[in-house]
Amino acid sequence: MTRRMRAWRLTAVLVPFAIVAAGCAAEVEPSTTTSSTTRVTSLSTTTTAEVQTLVPELDAATSAPGAPRVAVTGDIACDPAHASFNGGLGTGTVCRQLYTSDIVVNGGFDAALLLGDTQYECGGAAAFQQSYDISWGRVKSITRPSPGHHEYLTSGGTDCPTTSGTADPYFDYFNGVGNFTGPAGDRDKGYYSFDLGAWHIIALNSVCGPAGGCESGSPQEVWLANDLAASTKFCSVAYMHSPRWSTAQELGNPDLADLYQTLYDGGVDVILAAHVHSYQRFAPQNPQADLDNAFGIRQFIVGTGGKNVRLGDFIPGVPNWEVWEDDTFGVLSLTLNPGSYDWEFIPEAGQTFTDTGSQACHAPPGDEASS
Repeated sequence: MTRRMRAWRLTAVLVPFAIVAAGCAAEVEPSTTTSSTTRVTSLSTTTTAEVQTLVPELDAATSAPGAPRVAVTGDIACDPAHASFNGGLGTGTVCRQLYTSDIVVNGGFDAALLLGDTQYECGGAAAFQQSYDISWGRVKSITRPSPGHHEYLTSGGTDCPTTSGTADPYFDYFNGVGNFTGPAGDRDKGYYSFDLGAWHIIALNSVCGPAGGCESGSPQEVWLANDLAASTKFCSVAYMHSPRWSTAQELGNPDLADLYQTLYDGGVDVILAAHVHSYQRFAPQNPQADLDNAFGIRQFIVGTGGKNVRLGDFIPGVPNWEVWEDDTFGVLSLTLNPGSYDWEFIPEAGQTFTDTGSQACHAPPGDEASS
């Protein structure tokens, strides 16, 4: 039975909805509740202030007993030659990978979804052993990574790989030396999927060249469309290194537009990314960046894994952003309930920023069960 065929039964039984009236019009939206304490930049003044955002609960789903919890972050381990590495202890503001990994080591998580740039500056084999392994390597047994662009570099750091476009030390570390496949997927792809509880989880490779492309009709996009069509799970999450949308740096990656369209068409609920060294949450949106509470994908950026965070790296005016924090290292915890998910940003010890909420899953757009 396909995910599309199962959508009506799951929507009717598991997913609470709220009717939101505006004048004479009413729209059906997946129920949501959020709470966050964050530093944001005002769109009118570009000043920074502490604010708290509260959205009233709309029949929000609660965590199901025994539902899997996954830890999410990216942009993680400093190069051991970095001036602030300090034997792996870092400083107060740089190379915090040990302290973010502490959250996961004793956190009771079922999986760690890593969003690329796991080891700076070039993903060298010695760097993995000297930096990543003594921090996040402690949760290697539950880790499912996706590659970032630093894994494919061949210069600029410790023990860089010599062959361009292969990320060999990355695949050697996570799959085993010389193994073609393993927890990081096939070496010539870097994208793969698996199921966890009631959810389908998709790791994508946003480094499009080595992945064989990200455009419509590319091997990765065709694989993704087939993978989504074959899934029997109602809820799904995709993760990769580069974000489609961002409130910082280059405002996201347009090369990922076709993959985003395929994810949207397949009814994916959440996209996770990093690359931008901050925490950002967006409202559900469609591939045209329009607010879409019925079928839109909620995107989180979690580039807070330890390397550094970028103070003030904010560009106002990006549609549908809800939360932005640029001064806290940590991980995003997702509880994958049947029919919904709960999120919580967990900061490293001693920090106070949090962001929590819940969201119901949805059927694919155009699904006969959603009408």
